[in-house]
Amino acid sequence: MFTLVPTNFFDPEKEHEALAGVARIGDGCAVRHIEIPQYDAVLVYSVDEDSVVSTPEIAGILNRLPDCPAYNKILCSLSGGRLHLAIAQGKSLLLANCFEAQDFTTAEYYIFLAVKSLQINPEVSTICWMSDLEPAQEMSLYRYFKSVVRI
Repeated sequence: MFTLVPTNFFDPEKEHEALAGVARIGDGCAVRHIEIPQYDAVLVYSVDEDSVVSTPEIAGILNRLPDCPAYNKILCSLSGGRLHLAIAQGKSLLLANCFEAQDFTTAEYYIFLAVKSLQINPEVSTICWMSDLEPAQEMSLYRYFKSVVRI
């Protein structure tokens, strides 16, 4: 679990409270943070203390989001039954979230819901992926988006 806090409002001494205000932190979890300077934000997240993963997947997505080639930046990753999704317009971050998605159809549902709620036209937008796509999945996305790019 994670949350983004604007840099101006972030206090490292209160990172636990910042995350606890939006999510339930499990027992045995440590709370950490990473600065995301390109969006003037701090990513506050929890991690199991014995976990080998040191940063959440959304951190990598937020760091790679500026690499998306178009003005409407949509970057996704589907792994471990979760869709990680970040959307920006130009240099303005609009959304960074994670959704339970056991299959690609469910992931598409969340992508289209997010794009529609942000009033982004998929027909003029490129969708970028950090995880592998099967050819059928890529073709499914091409029906709605101008382009599909693997980053």
